[in-house]
Amino acid sequence: MTELICITCPRGCHLTVDEDNNYEVTGNACPRGKTYGYNEVTNPQRVVTSTVRTNSKIEPRCPVKTNGTIPKGKMFEAMAMLDDITLQKPIEVGQTVIENLFDTGVDFVTCKAIEK
Repeated sequence: MTELICITCPRGCHLTVDEDNNYEVTGNACPRGKTYGYNEVTNPQRVVTSTVRTNSKIEPRCPVKTNGTIPKGKMFEAMAMLDDITLQKPIEVGQTVIENLFDTGVDFVTCKAIEK
């Protein structure tokens, strides 16, 4: 049995996932909690947010995030991939920084436009 707190809404339901009983989820107040509990135990995924260097003297870092979820165990490896990247201005919102992380179809994209 695994105990979790659901993070899909502010309610924060206390979930129990029974791995020995076909990953039955209890304690959820809505169907999203059941989905979250099952996924968190069988294949945890995360959206990753970070920053990357730019060539702008005014804004030397640009926020980036994944445009989908990647395996939780790959988060730090994904962030390390950003270490050697310097974006050249102008930078547009949604610009791809790294494409197809770990063959997931998920990209790192920029979250801010930088002109100067």
